Amino acid sequence: MLKRSTTGKPLSTAQKRLWSAAQGTAFVAALAVIAGLIVYPDATLRLAWFGVVPLLPASFLVNAGFWRGVCPIATANTFAAPGSGRALRGSTLRVMLAAGMILLVVLIATRRLALNTEGPVLAGLLLAIVAAAFVLGRFYRSKAGFCNSLCPVLPVEKLYGQSPLIHVRNPRCVPCDLCSTKGCLDIDPVRAVTAETTPRLWMKTPFGLFSLSFPGIIMGYFLTADYPVAGVLDVSASIFGGGLASLLLLGSTMTVVSAAARVRLRVVTVLLGALSIGIYYWFAAPASIQAFGGAHTVGVIARTALLLLVLVWLLVALRRATKSKGSDVPGIA
Repeated sequence: MLKRSTTGKPLSTAQKRLWSAAQGTAFVAALAVIAGLIVYPDATLRLAWFGVVPLLPASFLVNAGFWRGVCPIATANTFAAPGSGRALRGSTLRVMLAAGMILLVVLIATRRLALNTEGPVLAGLLLAIVAAAFVLGRFYRSKAGFCNSLCPVLPVEKLYGQSPLIHVRNPRCVPCDLCSTKGCLDIDPVRAVTAETTPRLWMKTPFGLFSLSFPGIIMGYFLTADYPVAGVLDVSASIFGGGLASLLLLGSTMTVVSAAARVRLRVVTVLLGALSIGIYYWFAAPASIQAFGGAHTVGVIARTALLLLVLVWLLVALRRATKSKGSDVPGIA
């Protein structure tokens, strides 16, 4: 059971105004993107997939609290959320977390089939997600109904945000009202990933399976191309096949290593996070530069800079993982 550890001091008036302005701006920007996907689909798709989305993983390394603090879907989820709503716990929490991971992988595959090329389809999907987050916020307390459970971005936030480089105040839930009784990223980034267990047990959890398969899923995505819907088998073979291969390879490696030596689970999760985001930026950085007409050299520079950020994060996270028994990352309360 989580303790109420994000109490802290309330946000000052200036801090509230700043976060409210940022949240309002992000929400309006999201509506503008949805409109652009319908009116100017090609330009908006390029801006979204090659401009905005590639920045998010890097921001999670610095601190996932930046995005979680302004995310427009989170704003919809928490808008006038009833404090008396249900908390998320037990089997319901586990099922919804697993469903969010499955949804993420399905959406990654769907990018190759429609979301990369069909603006109105992506606009409809975003509206549906915003509506679902808002509705679930009427039934569950605070962020339990979506942001801390069903959100498909949450697994990535946890994997990349497990050892934030800097401190960020949590603007949405201070004091904490225990909307989710286990694995909340806002309370403790480390325990949200490791769940205080051993590598062997962790590999059998939904998040463990996701983390082991995610490097292959990312590589499978970039090693295939955009297809019409009829190409679903080709896309599935590349993305899901890549995930399965990654799961088997990394899972067997972890089994052998954990049997031969005592390896801290925090070290394992940090290495998997760095591997996943490293693969992502190896492909995504040059592709993003190229999408906006940049030279190949600029793409290589962007890739190098982002991989250096990943390396810095990896070194800092490993140092924390090997020297501390608990959570010693900068708080986000």
